[in-house]
Amino acid sequence: MPRLSEVIAALENLWPAERAESWDAVGTVVGDPDQEVSRVLFAVDPVQEIVDEAVKLDADLLVTHHPLYLRGTTTVAASTFKGRVVHTLIKNDIALHVAHTNADTADPGVSDALAGALDLRVVGPLVPDPADASGRRGLGRICELDHPLTVRELALKAAERLPATAQGIRVAGDPEATVRTIAVSGGSGDSLFDQVRAAGVDAFLTADLRHHPVSEARAHSPLALLDAAHWATEWPWCELAATQLDEISDRNGWGLRVHVSDTVTDPWTAHAASNPPTRTTGAPN
Repeated sequence: MPRLSEVIAALENLWPAERAESWDAVGTVVGDPDQEVSRVLFAVDPVQEIVDEAVKLDADLLVTHHPLYLRGTTTVAASTFKGRVVHTLIKNDIALHVAHTNADTADPGVSDALAGALDLRVVGPLVPDPADASGRRGLGRICELDHPLTVRELALKAAERLPATAQGIRVAGDPEATVRTIAVSGGSGDSLFDQVRAAGVDAFLTADLRHHPVSEARAHSPLALLDAAHWATEWPWCELAATQLDEISDRNGWGLRVHVSDTVTDPWTAHAASNPPTRTTGAPN
């Protein structure tokens, strides 16, 4: 069995820490470099229910997309929920490694996995990494559809192909408009509207779209917007990453058992659809 340091070296080769944004917190959070690793679990969020799943699975390493301590801390006391995560990991000899924005811009990365889940053909990055001479790395992806779909059909396909969440898929724009090209970006994407418009695509699928940025984006162009749950747009990366580690394990003869968590850690748990409006006099005061 490989040591943790060997597995982490392989993961760092896939998602180098130096490619993370300056504000990000990636890399190994918990773990003894000399401990042996035989079972690995991939998940989006390092929350207690995922850590409990890793304990039940008897995993030696948990790899998550989201950081545990993004803004730093002064305590890991078990009286805090993040401190309890740390205590559970250490007590059960489970290491935690994070690949966040360095996985977003990787080739392949988070948005490649999102595009793959929707059967989209990737043309290139939405925001290219200027340090990548090949022009393949960067944030988001510009994609083409194999055959045109209406916005409505594309939203239904996204709802079918992405993991089910309470939110589902929200749409801004004409549901009957034709989509031939689309930009996708896993996670929060409403800071990318300028780049999306510059790409000249018909639609943009991302997560965490807010009222005012969407309203302004719709005023600028007929661009259709598809808003999925943050967790759902990033979960496909876990499957991609697990496949990558499986291949590395096979090449090195490590015999790792690699798993992907199906636990839904999207924080929204229910959705009540609005009734059709019966009057048009405006919202109540």
